[in-house]
Amino acid sequence: MSDIRYGEGDWFAVPLREGGFASGIIARATPRREGILIGYFFGPRRAVIPALGDLASLKASDAVLVRRFGDLGLLRGTWPLIGKPEDWKREAWPTPVFGRFEELTGRSFEVIYDDNDPNKLIREEIIGRYDLLGLAKDGLLGAGAVEVVLTGLLR
Repeated sequence: MSDIRYGEGDWFAVPLREGGFASGIIARATPRREGILIGYFFGPRRAVIPALGDLASLKASDAVLVRRFGDLGLLRGTWPLIGKPEDWKREAWPTPVFGRFEELTGRSFEVIYDDNDPNKLIREEIIGRYDLLGLAKDGLLGAGAVEVVLTGLLR
């Protein structure tokens, strides 16, 4: 693995399984470089890696996917870093409230992570199943899983 450095506000490209690229931005990173990030991911599928200027108009509400994910694609260099805009504002890319449904118990949870550490769970609260609508899905995706999910979403 390389010594690739990344941080909050960095844009990167995600290779899709059927060709092309999606784009993503790191909204939060663990403070001790533990490799857990929160990312906002965007379409459309692009034939080539976009330039930083191509992503300037995107905002959090445009994301097709918001998830906690691991940094292996970034570390291996298979997810190329694009850059960080000089005017990046952390508050424009909030830590979302996540939701989780337990198949076994039928319970739904609102899941809150620390705004400064996406690997630190603050609390979980039981909510109604329909309250999950509109919440980002809880869980941690590896790099390959992010590629698969985005490929399906941008097909």
